[in-house]
Amino acid sequence: MTEQASAGAAVLRVLQTADPTAKVMAARQAARQWRLGRLAHEFSDTMPDMPARPEHPVLMRPRDMPRRGKGTSVPRRIALIHALAHIEFVAIDLAFDMIGRFGSQFPREFTDDWMRVGSEESMHFDLLDRRLREMGSFYGAHPAHDGLWDSAKDTAHDVSARLAIVPMVLEARGLDVTLETVERFKQQGDHLTVKVLSRIYRDEINHVFFGTKWFEFVCRRQDQPPHDHWKQLVKTHIKGGLKPPFNDSARRAAGLTQEYYYGIE
Repeated sequence: MTEQASAGAAVLRVLQTADPTAKVMAARQAARQWRLGRLAHEFSDTMPDMPARPEHPVLMRPRDMPRRGKGTSVPRRIALIHALAHIEFVAIDLAFDMIGRFGSQFPREFTDDWMRVGSEESMHFDLLDRRLREMGSFYGAHPAHDGLWDSAKDTAHDVSARLAIVPMVLEARGLDVTLETVERFKQQGDHLTVKVLSRIYRDEINHVFFGTKWFEFVCRRQDQPPHDHWKQLVKTHIKGGLKPPFNDSARRAAGLTQEYYYGIE
């Protein structure tokens, strides 16, 4: 009888795939195989400190990135879509690293949730990459920064910190700013990009929800008060703290209530 492939091995394959198109395919394949019960709930594979990255885009330090400005010309809109595509590209790895690094500490439902997140992040990237091509560009045409992965490295050995920082801070910030971005594209009559960003916005509410759900699971297991523990982790890992505006309604829909983030400095 053939030995069943493991979730850990499937996740590692995603992280070790550099080509964007191939990474999207590997992500969808892993999620589908898990959903069909073809992957064992087993995580013996060691996750890499850094996922494979394509030759392009060129990665720069955040402070060295060229400024996009606030205009609405086509080149500036392309630059913004490219930046969003890169966020979604890195988010694929963040979701699958969550599974491979921490899945053994949780029931199968944890892997269910983050496989779904990883699959949706791959779809988001694909939609944005397709939009870039429709506008005469492509992913890799502009430089990008890898600041998102810095947060992954910083929280690699603490699942409560990873959950607190990646979905509950970084993805939640996306909820705060996306509607304004959607409005900018709407004013320019770019309804195709509006449709893509609106879909991403709806999915990200669920992603933040999964982060909050499993963070509170860990807090119950460790007998930690979730709001206080989250605030302490944010103070430890986020320089400068959190600043408004906050999309209170979207955050509340994701279970991230004001008790978490109001009053934090």
